[in-house]
Amino acid sequence: MNKQTLKILASLGIENKQLGCSTGSHWMGSGKTISTSSPVNGSSLFEVTTASVEDYELIIESAENAFQIFKKIPAPKRGDLVRQFGDALRNQKENLGKLVSYEMGKSYEEGLGEVQEMIDICEFAVGLSRQLHGLTMHSERPLHRMYEQYHPIGIVGIISAFNFPVAVWSWNVALAWVCGDVCIWKPSEKTPLCSIACQKIIEKVLKENEMPEGISCLVNGGADIGEWLSADKRIPLISATGSTNMGRKVSETVGKRLGKTLLELGGNNAIIITPHADIKMTIIGAVFGAVGTCGQRCTSTRRLIIHEEIYSKVIDALKKAYKQLRIGDPLDVNNHIGPLIDKEAVSQYLNAIDMADKEGANWLIKGASLSGAEYEGGCYVSPSVAEMNDDASVVQTETFAPLLYVMKYSGDVQNAINIQNNVTQGLSSAIMTQNLQEAEAFLSHWGSDCGIANVNIGTSGAEIGGAFGGEKDTGGGRESGSDAWKVYMRRQTNTINYSSKLPLAQGIKFDM
Repeated sequence: MNKQTLKILASLGIENKQLGCSTGSHWMGSGKTISTSSPVNGSSLFEVTTASVEDYELIIESAENAFQIFKKIPAPKRGDLVRQFGDALRNQKENLGKLVSYEMGKSYEEGLGEVQEMIDICEFAVGLSRQLHGLTMHSERPLHRMYEQYHPIGIVGIISAFNFPVAVWSWNVALAWVCGDVCIWKPSEKTPLCSIACQKIIEKVLKENEMPEGISCLVNGGADIGEWLSADKRIPLISATGSTNMGRKVSETVGKRLGKTLLELGGNNAIIITPHADIKMTIIGAVFGAVGTCGQRCTSTRRLIIHEEIYSKVIDALKKAYKQLRIGDPLDVNNHIGPLIDKEAVSQYLNAIDMADKEGANWLIKGASLSGAEYEGGCYVSPSVAEMNDDASVVQTETFAPLLYVMKYSGDVQNAINIQNNVTQGLSSAIMTQNLQEAEAFLSHWGSDCGIANVNIGTSGAEIGGAFGGEKDTGGGRESGSDAWKVYMRRQTNTINYSSKLPLAQGIKFDM
């Protein structure tokens, strides 16, 4: 590990052989040790201890106790805590962005962008803390008033993935905290240092405000920790981000105990390119969508569905753009693409290429694992573009890598929409067109079946103001903006009788 990395970690309060679990002021970790390495150069990072059953029980107890206090604090004051957290993130934006880049492998600019998402959701949540509105309605009974209100739900368990090691956690906690909930975070075991850095930042804010420990809890560890959280009746809501297979297991376990889930799972996202598309805009959106974060976003562009009239023109422009891509150290701002997360991800990418070969791929650009001095120790690959049939099994499967499939369509835009919707996932989608009728058809109820549908922007990325999530195998959850806050609360209907009589609903008579 170089001196610059050690300096970044020290600035974030991370120590060698770091305890990986916390209640907010008490750090622990008597489980096994995780030894992490950077996908950038294979350099060993700090060792992190994980949670034992005993640690887990202490954390749950701390969260339960904190909730009894935290839920009684007025929402605007909870919002002010989130405001202070956002300010603390601003102060650490550069350091945390570098850590995200170094531990996960995304470009430094993307690392900074991820921290900015954290800051943005804090700003959104501060305003939300004064807008947790209910609803008033008229009663059918005289001198009665009815209304709905929302109450904190309790402990929120958060299971996050490696590809957004800090932002997705913040989407959940910023809203959950203003709603009056406390949170227990199980991050990916591939990016534990990012979670520890975030916990240390919020820990300082809570301590300065004399808040009880247990409002923000951290439990590093493997899949067993996620299983404990999912099965725990003391946790009414589990928010889980990851693969569809992981989400099915979480949903089944939580469902057995009639708990609630917020699932953000796989994507197999397409851009439809019609004859009315602006080619320059299209290429920018398609290339970034396909290779940004080395294709490791749930919103990454996996498929281009191109009208036959402009197919050759788009392919020529795409090949030209790919030739300009630079691959290497993500902390070097001159590079566009960093590494995949680990050697296993490289193997999965190469296996997908082999599968595509077996299913008749026509390679426009065929990627490979990269070697050489500049890639020494890292998990670098070059991106791929293949012409494929839309019903090929490899096309139907999400590969978390820079693997893009292109295919033609003919006729009107509905044919392209049918191809787009013919996958099991339903997260993000886009259409490139200057034609109003095509755009509106894409956005209609017979158009895209995804949770996100964009016109003249790509599939990758989203603003925090809108609810984020998807349908079908993507899980149906919604995070971040709009009214996504409601999932973190329990809904209650209230009726007040201010008369001197007790009339029953539906005109029922019950005289005593």
